[in-house]
Formats: sequence, structure tokens, C-alpha cells
Amino acid sequence: MDYYVKLAKNTVEAYIKTNKIPPLPKKLPQEMIKKKAGAFVSIHKKDGSLRGCIGTFLPTRPNIALEIITNTISSATQDPRFPPITEKELSDLVYSVDILSKPKTISNRKAIDPKKYGLIVSTPDGRRGLLLPNIPGVDTPEQQIKICCQKAGIEPKEKVKLETFIVERHGRV
Repeated sequence: MDYYVKLAKNTVEAYIKTNKIPPLPKKLPQEMIKKKAGAFVSIHKKDGSLRGCIGTFLPTRPNIALEIITNTISSATQDPRFPPITEKELSDLVYSVDILSKPKTISNRKAIDPKKYGLIVSTPDGRRGLLLPNIPGVDTPEQQIKICCQKAGIEPKEKVKLETFIVERHGRV
């Protein structure tokens, strides 16, 4: 199993069973310890339905491993769309971890490719919505922009800044 996915899975299982944040594992790839990046952790049921997804646009922790641990616990317990994960559910869960590149501002909507790039839509007053790339059912730039705006409470006619990013996806594809 991929180190990123294993860290997410082990974090959820430990946290749900003990209500304590597990320590950082001793054997992790150096990139997880030395690099910083935004990360999203998605938790699905084996039937494919979403069970939790929370992440960070930019790094908020000293390294990727700690970013994953923090976002995994949030995804499992604080996603407002779902109740916290219970111990009974643990055997029915599948994990994916997306490590985000630094966002790049774009001026041309034609540069948006929802299969390849994630998108961040933001307003001058600080509202921001993000959608990861390659989401089933999101096939056009217009759909991707609309969903990002809905997530951030941005009206369709408002002026927005568009940023794209790529992800390094670990786990469920």
C-alpha cells in the first residue's frame, strides 16, 4: 500500500479508536518529511460514495506527513456533510490523498481542463472554492467553475480570480 494512503488509513483507524492523534510513523519517505504542500484527503465507502473530504489549498503544517494527518482527522470527523466516522465503518472505507502543486493564476478560461487541472475560484473579499481534478461528472470548465463558485457562495456574475493546480494522486483513482 502507498505510504500516503497508509498514513491516512492508519490515522483514521487510530484516531477513531482512541480519540488521540497518532504519532508520526518512523519510516516514511523523505519527501513526506522534508516537503510542504497542500493536501486533500478523500474517504469513500467501498461502494464509491463519498464519506468525507477535507484539505488545504496551501501548506499549513511543517511537512506533507503532518498535513495528511491533520486533514485526515478533519475529513473523518469534521466534514459538515457527514456525521463523524464510527468504528463500525472502518473496514468499509477506501482512502485517497491528493498532494497539490502551487496554484497558478490563469486569465483565459480556455486553459481550464477539469480532467487534468484542479481549480480554485476566489473573490477579492476572500471567498474561495476549490475542486480537485478528474471528478466524475465534471467534464467542462463551466461545470468546474460553477461548482467552485457554489462551494464558496460566489454568485455567477461576480468577478473572480481563477487558479489551476495539478495533483499527485495517491490511492483511489
